[in-house]
Amino acid sequence: MLFSEALEIRPGLTAVIGSGGKTSLINRLADELSAARVIIATSTHMKQVPALQPRVSDVVPGTPRIVGTPGPDGKFGPPEQSWAELCALADYVLVEADGSRRLPLKAHLSHEPVVPPEAEQVIAVLGLTGLGRPIAEAAHRPERYAALAGCAPEDIATAERAARVLETEALHTRVLLNQADAADGTALLARLHCPAVLAGLQKGEIVSCSF
Repeated sequence: MLFSEALEIRPGLTAVIGSGGKTSLINRLADELSAARVIIATSTHMKQVPALQPRVSDVVPGTPRIVGTPGPDGKFGPPEQSWAELCALADYVLVEADGSRRLPLKAHLSHEPVVPPEAEQVIAVLGLTGLGRPIAEAAHRPERYAALAGCAPEDIATAERAARVLETEALHTRVLLNQADAADGTALLARLHCPAVLAGLQKGEIVSCSF
């Protein structure tokens, strides 16, 4: 099964939030959906790439367009064009809508994530390498993460606590539990009450789905 099938990616704008594999997921989805017209963008920032375009006027199948505003720090930011305009140009608009400082777990403040109002679906990514480690070292916004989990930042990130954070925030329509080759995410998958996929993006493997 393809990741785009397991996550039931529909035409329109898909926002990807969370931590532990957002960019990897977007790149894989863009590859799987490349027979259609695909745009990759961010509402926050992504690592700059040579193929970056400030604007697009047309999108053709087979070559996903990466659209955004170049930045001085090796990253690029949101596009100049509106999300509605980009949605009119492409079948799929894949948006990285969150930052996590390359940590596997993430909790959100009131201004996060930056999900465009045009989003048809929101996929939350969680890196399973964060489980079994102190929240203080595995999570972006560790104080917030611990508060939502009902523990201290020095406590261990368990499947129960990770599920509590995801369910309390309720910012997503689906969850991708990534890095299944590094940790057993079965216990976390069983605790989620929304459609979720247990997988390893690096190997391109889908281990299990909860729907």
